[in-house]
Amino acid sequence: MRVEILGCSGGIGGNGMRTTSLLVDHDILIDAGTGVGDLPLERLAAIDHVFITHAHLDHIACLPLMVDSVGELRERPVTMYATRETLDIIRRHIFNWQIWPDFSQIPTPDNPFLRFAAIEVGQAVTLGMRSITPLPATHTVPAVGYHLHNQASGASLAFSGDTCICDPLWEALNAVGDLRYLIIEAAFADRERELALLSKHLCPSLLLAELAKLRARPEVLVTHAKPSQQEQIAREIAAGNSPHQPRMLAPGVILAF
Repeated sequence: MRVEILGCSGGIGGNGMRTTSLLVDHDILIDAGTGVGDLPLERLAAIDHVFITHAHLDHIACLPLMVDSVGELRERPVTMYATRETLDIIRRHIFNWQIWPDFSQIPTPDNPFLRFAAIEVGQAVTLGMRSITPLPATHTVPAVGYHLHNQASGASLAFSGDTCICDPLWEALNAVGDLRYLIIEAAFADRERELALLSKHLCPSLLLAELAKLRARPEVLVTHAKPSQQEQIAREIAAGNSPHQPRMLAPGVILAF
């Protein structure tokens, strides 16, 4: 499997800052933040599956625009996977004919541009030799992370999505064999620790404490830093001297496993 980082910032502001989106091979998106907008039309049209961690705008901003742009170019609907709670939020607040057309009904209910598929934590979706399993997460809205498993190689990548302290996440990750990569968030610097806890995000001190619960030694890549705090977050993580040696993720990085 091949994961291309389209966006990994907690905001926008030039210099390649794009919000969360991971392209898996050529046909799967994990989240649909602003990084999706950099893909050319033919690559957008090749995306068959979109897995959403949660309904916050920085993780779904390009989904409505993508479906509108490529719907007529495709022979089958794009399938959007999310928990029932997240599907309900997105249907009620985005694809509601007020913010955006309901593309699950366009051009016809029997042949739409978009199809919704409900998923549950711990239950894998299998696409060929690839499986994608929702992981527990703790956030201000219903949220999950994802475990991507390559059945051909036996290797895995995990993505936390947006989360704060979450023991069930580490229990799930400790059960994963051959975890090559862990992409995990740290949205705020430690000076904003109370805000991180209030908004259910991680900061460096919280992240390092959470990583101590992980028994494996994957490559740990840190995502979702607020643009104005990214350099401080990186310094604080490095100063923590974690045995996991987390480093900041960057757009354009390709992870193969």
